[in-house]
Amino acid sequence: MAQAAEAARTVILTVDDDPGVSRAVARDLRRRYGESYRIVRAESGESALDALRELKLRGDLVAVILADYRMPQMNGIEFLEQALDVYPGARRVLLTAYADTSAAIDAINVVDLDHYLLKPWDPPEEKLYPVLDDLLVAWRASDYRSVAITKVVGHRWSARSSDVREFLARNQVPYRWYSADEPEGKRLLDAAGQDAQRLPLVVTPDGTPLVEPEAPELAARVGLATTPAADFYDLIVIGGGPAGLGAAVYGASEGLRTVLVEREATGGQAGQSSRIENYLGFPDGVSGAQLTDRARRQAAKFGAEILTAREVTGLEINGAARIVRFSDGSAIAAHSVILATGVSYRQLPAPGVTDLTGCGVFYGSALTEAASCQGHDVYIVGGANSAGQAAMYLSRGAKSVTLLVRGPSLEASMSYYLIQQIEEAANISVRTGTVVECAHGSEHLEQLTLRDSASGQSELVDAQWMFVFIGAAPLTDWLDGTVLRDERGFILAGPDLTPDGRPPAGWELDRPPYHLETSVPGVFVAGDARAESAKRVASAVGEGAMAVMLVHRYLEQS
Repeated sequence: MAQAAEAARTVILTVDDDPGVSRAVARDLRRRYGESYRIVRAESGESALDALRELKLRGDLVAVILADYRMPQMNGIEFLEQALDVYPGARRVLLTAYADTSAAIDAINVVDLDHYLLKPWDPPEEKLYPVLDDLLVAWRASDYRSVAITKVVGHRWSARSSDVREFLARNQVPYRWYSADEPEGKRLLDAAGQDAQRLPLVVTPDGTPLVEPEAPELAARVGLATTPAADFYDLIVIGGGPAGLGAAVYGASEGLRTVLVEREATGGQAGQSSRIENYLGFPDGVSGAQLTDRARRQAAKFGAEILTAREVTGLEINGAARIVRFSDGSAIAAHSVILATGVSYRQLPAPGVTDLTGCGVFYGSALTEAASCQGHDVYIVGGANSAGQAAMYLSRGAKSVTLLVRGPSLEASMSYYLIQQIEEAANISVRTGTVVECAHGSEHLEQLTLRDSASGQSELVDAQWMFVFIGAAPLTDWLDGTVLRDERGFILAGPDLTPDGRPPAGWELDRPPYHLETSVPGVFVAGDARAESAKRVASAVGEGAMAVMLVHRYLEQS
């Protein structure tokens, strides 16, 4: 019975940009394997990757992936290379024409291709099914099983349920969602001895029920590291965004005993981006989640420890040691510290917004909610790149997407390539000079009052979904009195500490601060938390790497 249930939700995925070929492949696969496997087809590499990510999030298994080589924008080899990140255990097949066999052979080295098939494959009984049969046998014999699935039971309009789902998704923890109103959700509640009054209920892979868990408990129970392995390190990196991950990769790869501490999920704001298209080396773009996952695995490969759901509340200096204190009172120490705390989204001050946060109102992309926006009208507040990326992503399924921009245009705050994409999207509209005056709804967002800044006129619109991107504030209040910050809370470093040529107050060394060094020797800053930083993923990663170079210089002279 268990094997039958497992096979019933195991997927064979096929992707081909030719609709006729795509249907033919799916038809032949269903004819032979439809009773035991779910056949999923896609007509582009991007849509196939979206399908794979959705399957992964649900905890489904993927046995075989068949991809056509000649697809525009993303060919079959490029697709399979990215699919490897999502389902590394799936068997990979490339569909090629005779003229492409050399490319298929090369793909064996690039993506560890299992097989390539020449088109047409008629009759499938001779040319398709024997290959698939062998691959499925090999897959079943391998250690293909994914990590046991975490189950989340909650209410669709529960802010806390939304927070838990977002936490798990951003930390790459596969889970399955059940509504408390559905039979399976009720069954899980009954099994845990709970009613629907306290949600969410999280059932961990080992069957432990957690009711309304806080992030540290949840992280520890689903297998994320939360406890440091040592008391003292060469380098503590605080913050797991692009700057922090970059610092962890370079620090660990260069032999420093490195620990990265993140209070929520690695990736920071960039990790929530649906598509980053101007990052070097990814001409087809890359999702923030994918970039984060690769960087996290890369840091771990070099030996960096990564602690999740640990909030840092203090930094103390004790001789040569830099002591980092956590909210639970515990502490770790190191020779050096890199502050990569990043920024948090500013809160929208309009009445009603706070009460509806998590219930139709979200800060950042909240990609776990994207599927629920299918066919609905979506409003996005903000005019910078993060808002534009979210608009493009949500426009794939939403009935309409409206960008609400306070300023007179997008040009001052958004990259040119995004502005062009938005102008070409038929279901995206931009309302400049517009602010949200009020949000209305009982259990969920129902309406918005919008005000035209020029005329002062207000308008009531129906709205179930609003995503807010209105700038960011640095997460540095806990550093007050320890390192120097500017009037907005951003950390001063390097030349900004010596505008008159003199070192900052309390500086005891006979050299000026290094470029990314704060007012405390051996404590560096990288990324968005630094005053006058570029606020771009590439520059944050670069600063993380540069900070490690300066850490080495500091340690050599200490």
